[in-house]
Amino acid sequence: MQIYLKKNYPYYKKSMEITLEQLKQIYPSSTMINREKYIEYLNQYMQEFEINTPNRICMFLAQIGHESGQLKYNEELASGAAYEGRKDLGNTEKGDGRKYKGRGLIQITGRANYTQLSMAWGVPFVNQPELLATPEFAVKSACWWWNNRKLNNIVDNGDETAFKRVTKIINGGYNGLTDRLNIWNRCKKIFTN
Repeated sequence: MQIYLKKNYPYYKKSMEITLEQLKQIYPSSTMINREKYIEYLNQYMQEFEINTPNRICMFLAQIGHESGQLKYNEELASGAAYEGRKDLGNTEKGDGRKYKGRGLIQITGRANYTQLSMAWGVPFVNQPELLATPEFAVKSACWWWNNRKLNNIVDNGDETAFKRVTKIINGGYNGLTDRLNIWNRCKKIFTN
């Protein structure tokens, strides 16, 4: 781990490379194939989206760890039918619920989010939503979503109140809170000790 201090920054930034061994400790149920599939993109995009301090890294990895079943899933298991007609997600056309179901390590959902990503990156997610489930875009979209919701600002406190608030923003409730907290605690042993 390398530490870089930046002047005029309210706290120090650490440029942290996550290793395969650390990822195994954080996600003990993950496979080596999945850890290898995502590690490069996690290191690249977490840094790009400033998920780069111990608090930010730990809370982000805890959230995507639960959402992805410890890197097992990059697409929601449910059909997406429950999202049909959800105008809050931008699902205004017949079939949008299934077409734009949760994909990526943070389960980006809905035509509106897919459209934002398409416009931001020039990638045709609206026409080819399955692209969001590829390893690179599964990670990049999770980091983008995190950044877009300004979650770094919340997690900088590093306490359980911030953790619960982030969980509610991501999940809409506290589904899987115990699992998320367990991953967070494993992560904190690695990055904050």
